[in-house]
Amino acid sequence: MNNFNNFVNSQPIPFEGMLLKDFLEQEGYTKIKLKLTKTNHFEMKARINNNLGRFILDTGASNTLVDENMHDYFGLQVEETDVKVTGAGAMNMDSKISKKNDLRIGKWRHPKTVIVLFNLSHVNSGLQSLNVPAVNGIIGTDILKKAKAIIDYEKKYLYLKL
Repeated sequence: MNNFNNFVNSQPIPFEGMLLKDFLEQEGYTKIKLKLTKTNHFEMKARINNNLGRFILDTGASNTLVDENMHDYFGLQVEETDVKVTGAGAMNMDSKISKKNDLRIGKWRHPKTVIVLFNLSHVNSGLQSLNVPAVNGIIGTDILKKAKAIIDYEKKYLYLKL
């Protein structure tokens, strides 16, 4: 154990003396401001097919979701699917998908994003009951993994690799 501690303590710290934001920007990340809502969710803005929306950042959601009623607004080409959605207070609910969507979060962009369309009325009802405005969707782990995301919970920033 002592050898391990000596090894760890002898390794250079890549951003020693630097702020996290400076190190990540140096490494090619862009930062996006997050807003902490009264429900303790992080909210952010993103563009889908050049249309601005409000989204919850959800590290527990495996896929990025858009409310099914927003498909025209976001210009989504909808396809039927047998995939059932579980989570966000729902179990085995029907969904649809839309492929090849241009997703932009700050300066970060993914031009071939697959989006799951799903009825988010139960999510938005819960938010609105606490006087939090409804959201258009949820940014999930699929995007966070693609973008090599890092969340600074204290300063309320999301960093995405460009």
